[in-house]
Amino acid sequence: MNLRNELKIYTEKAIKNLQSKAIFSEFEIPNIQILKPKEIANGDYALSIGMEIAKIEKENPIEVANNIKEELEKIKGIDKIFSHIEAVNPGFVNFYLSQEFLDKQIKTILRNKEKFGNLSLGRNKKVQVEFISANPTGPLTVGNGRGGAFGDTLANVLAKAGYRIEKAYYINDYGNQINVLGHSILKDAEAKYSGEYIDELAIRFKDETDAYSIGKKAAKIILDNNIKKTTDRLNIHYDEWFSERTLYEKKEVEKTIEYLKKKGHTYEKDGAIWFRSSSFGDERDRVIVKSDGTKTYLAGDLAYHRYKFETKKFDKVINIWGADHFGDVKGLMAGVEALGHKGKWENYLFAFITKILRKKWQRRGNSLEIVLLQFVSVLKDGKPVKMSKRLGTAIAMDDLLDELSSDVTRFFFLQKSANTHLNFDIDLAKEQSEKNPIFYIQYAHARICSVLRNGGIDLNKKKQIKNAQLLTHEKEIFLLRQLLKFEDVIEDTAIDYQIHRIPQYAIELAAAFHQFYNDCHCLVDDENIREARLSLLLATKIVLKNTLDIMGISAPEKM
Repeated sequence: MNLRNELKIYTEKAIKNLQSKAIFSEFEIPNIQILKPKEIANGDYALSIGMEIAKIEKENPIEVANNIKEELEKIKGIDKIFSHIEAVNPGFVNFYLSQEFLDKQIKTILRNKEKFGNLSLGRNKKVQVEFISANPTGPLTVGNGRGGAFGDTLANVLAKAGYRIEKAYYINDYGNQINVLGHSILKDAEAKYSGEYIDELAIRFKDETDAYSIGKKAAKIILDNNIKKTTDRLNIHYDEWFSERTLYEKKEVEKTIEYLKKKGHTYEKDGAIWFRSSSFGDERDRVIVKSDGTKTYLAGDLAYHRYKFETKKFDKVINIWGADHFGDVKGLMAGVEALGHKGKWENYLFAFITKILRKKWQRRGNSLEIVLLQFVSVLKDGKPVKMSKRLGTAIAMDDLLDELSSDVTRFFFLQKSANTHLNFDIDLAKEQSEKNPIFYIQYAHARICSVLRNGGIDLNKKKQIKNAQLLTHEKEIFLLRQLLKFEDVIEDTAIDYQIHRIPQYAIELAAAFHQFYNDCHCLVDDENIREARLSLLLATKIVLKNTLDIMGISAPEKM
């Protein structure tokens, strides 16, 4: 349990004590929000609950806050965590961490190492994160790359928060797009795809004439020789590559349609089979079998999600999609509900779901969530780059990776929120200076390692060092406080999926280190202070590396 949750429990206890003493009346305690003041002068944590209860009690908010503050001070052990608690206008309760508590946190970080920040929020629930899942009809684009970095990092965050995670790629290797791929390779009237890769495949299949057969073989080649190699270059490793074709070979799509029929969720019209998706919140019904007998994408998607929930038995499934799939969301959500499961989608273009609602949602049974990511534009020399030879229509992810490392690419993809159009500036990404945030962060880690080596610290053994209580300089305390934010960042991100919080925290932590490094010399003659500062550096190295690991980015020891 992290500190914010402990504080919430303490506050609930204090309010209940006040109710038992008849200082407060009997009421259902409102949700207790633990705030993080922007200014350290206002404490490390704060409560606004005093103002909320004042409305219920029709009392002066500052008096209510003071009652809560005084009751909190009586709770055993709280003085070991906070040096003092204040009730301030207009009704806040502010908490200030004690030096003793801060000192202990260094030891906690050094003891837990890579496990520091591990939470039990997920309660070991089984969650699948499916991301990228681009059709195997061509190399991955930069838009796919953004989804890859986002989905992989989200999965890492959820694993850190205590969920059992599986990362999945859904291979759409069946249906019309495979036929179109074959025609594109044949370069006939039904061709759609173009680019160097199509020209290369046309040479390879020059003696064949069956479009679907060619498309089927070509899709396998593209998957193995392009998509999988690109995801490897992006440092993404999946637990499952699931083929859509197997759903048809095992008759799972037909079984799913029959299930919907038996439940009364379908009807026939104009020779087609329609799913009554409007009965489950969709704005219209949707075709699942066309009049010519072919199945729609939705039919396959529903069979796949039935597999996820009923065969794989996931408690929750999270799909990361591009914003161009907006129109498909409600149909799938309706279908999942018709199959007996719950669905919720996150279109970050319009609104954010509050943490409270998400916590309630996490307590539900099988559920589907969909996150939509906005588009990516690549800038070079201040101008948009529109296409590449590989694809002929868009920018291939491999083109970007030919110019930039996976570390840089992933970081730049992660910096913006999901609802924000991302402008990827190649010139800035190549910058080897403090202007480039990932260089700034990785340099901080390398510099820490250099100081620790010069201080005689074995980085592999990660030896614990004493005298943390001597860390009283304002830059030492500030760096310590930044380290303690790590658990809060993991928890918040696991709840609201705002992945850009992770790189932002890494920047803030690196900045706190650089300020400490400039003001507090570590390799001083005083052995006790030397050990204390090296212990702080070692703790900083651990947390910074943990943060980079979550983003799938390396933590270099030398630069």
